[in-house]
Amino acid sequence: MGETLPAHPVGAYLRLMRLHQPVGALLLLWPTLAALWMAAEGLPPLDLLAIFVVGTVLARTAGCVANDVADRRFDGHVRRTRNRPLPAGELTVLQALCALLALALACFALVLGLNPLVRMLAAAGAGTALLYPLLKRWTHWPQAVLGIAFSWGVPMAFAAAQGRVPPTAWLLFAASTLWVVAYDTIYAMVDRDDDLKIGVKSTAILLGGADRAAIAVLQLATLCLLLWLGGRLGFQHAYYAGLATVLGLFVHQQRLIRHRRAESCLRAFRNNVWVGFALFAGTVGEYWLAS
Repeated sequence: MGETLPAHPVGAYLRLMRLHQPVGALLLLWPTLAALWMAAEGLPPLDLLAIFVVGTVLARTAGCVANDVADRRFDGHVRRTRNRPLPAGELTVLQALCALLALALACFALVLGLNPLVRMLAAAGAGTALLYPLLKRWTHWPQAVLGIAFSWGVPMAFAAAQGRVPPTAWLLFAASTLWVVAYDTIYAMVDRDDDLKIGVKSTAILLGGADRAAIAVLQLATLCLLLWLGGRLGFQHAYYAGLATVLGLFVHQQRLIRHRRAESCLRAFRNNVWVGFALFAGTVGEYWLAS
């Protein structure tokens, strides 16, 4: 296809999988680990913990590759993404698809040893993740699908630890989904001008000047659901200290995005890593104090 490749494309593969940018993996990991601790009511079995940590990283890298393949004709027109391996011609589409197949097989191998419910949920989650990049062409709500995909580790964690998905799991799943929609809308604000030019849709474009208010509502709803979850689980001090930290971080993010500058919006998006960590740390602390 006329593409020229570097002599050693290992670095290009690593960038294709975003292994140099751990933010996305951490955003996916923290709520999944919080769910695993809740499902196990404390430290989960170490083999299960390892499966979910490795599986989360693999799933995120596979999602990045699938996204770049789907967006290869758009990324070259967006300042933030024009130097990614596919639009820059460092890798071919065939090479990217081979990497995606290898990552998918690795994910499949991880869940083979888990119960049938986990395997069924994993298949559904994979389908949702593959659907996300395509929806940018058809709807302004791709962030909602990403929210479901990024939160899918929650019911999987409960299914793996308990063999079922109780109501508390779906409560955490709902909170995580709203949180993802909020931070991915912030992320979409970074690319809004470029997306308008090339016809890519997002909640940031749909909301326009109401973006900050909508994000604040989503963040508040996330906190309300997490408070409800804590009450159902009988949590006390550590968990709520974590939620107080989350509230402070949300306020900080609102301050960062107040002028809608791309650099500040990107900082606000990355700040959500600490939101997830606060939730996870509060959950772990709750069970540690109880023991």
